Amino acid sequence: MCNLYSGQDPANYETVKRSVRLNGHVTSVALERQFWDILERLAATEGFSLAQFLARLHDEHLARHGDVSNFSSLLRVACTIYLSRGERPSGEAAAA
Repeated sequence: MCNLYSGQDPANYETVKRSVRLNGHVTSVALERQFWDILERLAATEGFSLAQFLARLHDEHLARHGDVSNFSSLLRVACTIYLSRGERPSGEAAAA
């Protein structure tokens, strides 16, 4: 069972830092390569570039909750939600 998970390419979980502009400030976000790949697909599915998607997600979360205390964790959870929905755009209903 664990071979599926333990046998993966170490490059998938290599930490990759990227610079992003959020609220007019440049900051860096560190995520595993696999999460960056998922975020690229998620952004494209929603009709945004990755930079646009990250800025919009950050701004919407900030408006709703008043702060973004752990943006990297927010991104990881967004990836899991996206995958659990079967990689559909947010407006599409799940198949029964």
